[in-house]
Amino acid sequence: MKLLKSEKKFDIRFSEVDSMGIVWHGSYALYLEDAREQFGRDYHLEYLYIFDQGYYAPLVELHLEYKRPLRYKDSARVEIVYRHTDAAKLIFDYKIYHLPSDDIVATGYSVQVFLDRDFNLMWDLPPFFAQWQQKYIAEA
Repeated sequence: MKLLKSEKKFDIRFSEVDSMGIVWHGSYALYLEDAREQFGRDYHLEYLYIFDQGYYAPLVELHLEYKRPLRYKDSARVEIVYRHTDAAKLIFDYKIYHLPSDDIVATGYSVQVFLDRDFNLMWDLPPFFAQWQQKYIAEA
């Protein structure tokens, strides 16, 4: 099975830090969202594409472990890895690294489910997602 991963680099902005100059914990969720969007661009699984197929993919679980702080004006990168499951879910694992040291500052994962246009939870893989899996993760 292929390992699908992307990365997104970013600089810490003033609006993302608290009064101590340390990145506010809630900002990390935005960094992970940016990484998911980058993954979507890299592997043709953008949110608008999912929507155009007749589905939503809301986030239902987000877990983060903070290892060390990022500070105002630091640079960092998020590595995102798709975790395959047979369930109708998108699961991603994350590592956030400080740049240029490449020290890990946070790790985590997220879970998204699929809903149809009537907001019904999908128990089976949506057809477009089954095709996507076949294209991108099927063993060669």
